[in-house]
Amino acid sequence: MNDTQHNSRIEAIAAIILKDGISLDEQEEDKLKKYHDLVKKQFHLQDESAIQIVNEAFLYLKLKGADSADPLQHGDQFGAGFS
Repeated sequence: MNDTQHNSRIEAIAAIILKDGISLDEQEEDKLKKYHDLVKKQFHLQDESAIQIVNEAFLYLKLKGADSADPLQHGDQFGAGFS
């Protein structure tokens, strides 16, 4: 999978997350399972890859909604592990 394809998958799942109005800080596995299953079915991915796409979609939405914060300076706010 190339970067463009990967990014379009993230954006597609992010759009669904926004449409559903789910909290960007959601941690409940039952709620996240919907998105994991959707990614597996829609993109024919396995467990770990599906989880990664969903996590990246949430991170993408958080960064997109940030107030121009530099992710490298404030990455710990997003759980990105940047330092």
